[in-house]
Amino acid sequence: MPDAVKRSVRSTWGVFGQATRTARALPTFLIVGAQRCGTTSLFKALVQHPQVAGPVLRKGVHYFDTAYGRGAGWYRGHFPTRAATRARGGRPRIEVGESSPYYLFHPLAAERIARDLPGVKVIVLLRDPVERAYSAHSHERARGFETAAFERALDLEEERLAGEEARLRADPGARSHAHQHHGYLARGRYALQLLRLEEHLGRDRMHVMESEDFFATPEPVFAEVERFLGIPHADGIRFDRHNARPRADMSEALRRRLTDYFARADEQLAAWWGRTPSWRA
Repeated sequence: MPDAVKRSVRSTWGVFGQATRTARALPTFLIVGAQRCGTTSLFKALVQHPQVAGPVLRKGVHYFDTAYGRGAGWYRGHFPTRAATRARGGRPRIEVGESSPYYLFHPLAAERIARDLPGVKVIVLLRDPVERAYSAHSHERARGFETAAFERALDLEEERLAGEEARLRADPGARSHAHQHHGYLARGRYALQLLRLEEHLGRDRMHVMESEDFFATPEPVFAEVERFLGIPHADGIRFDRHNARPRADMSEALRRRLTDYFARADEQLAAWWGRTPSWRA
């Protein structure tokens, strides 16, 4: 579909969705991140399930990170109606979800989610943080949000992100381009983000998985997600890889540098998770 047509459809739907927002459902689950860890691929697999529905026109609404000031009514307007998702005629309830990978990293998203969606379940995908950082840089370059080469961007990160989290906390309406798009190292320090999520939602409402496992053996990993969401197993789900970008190989010297950098963060992740992540096994 041409971009102009997509924009027209979204605009028309936006007006209709907002006009009918009081009749619409809120999510029962969220895929909250991490960025470049297969969140789109998991979401597109999930919405093939007959008991799962997502936002009408997009996978992620980004309400709890960058659009919170628009209000809960605006958020509700993106989803199917309650009538379409409630249990009826022997059909179980349809689980409603969205996927916004900045939710995991944004300092206020977890408490907003806990306050506005009591009982919601969250899914977190993790990936070797070295590969995640390199993939994120390629992604941000392709989108026009990054101009520096990868090693230069790593060197600039501390300066770019200095004070940004505190600013976001101090002004709930603030946005930070650097915090959202340039956290190549910071977003790979997973334990700190998981601890924040656990503090506000509780461990039992979190399902943490590795994207390496999902892409290598999608069927059993997806079955675990089904069990977490409380939905029956569905046959015939297609597991495609979405949003992959070709890029040059990373130099071995830089890979060693980053592997050493993330060693302590990976130890903290293993302690929290009770298992050694596959990239450290």
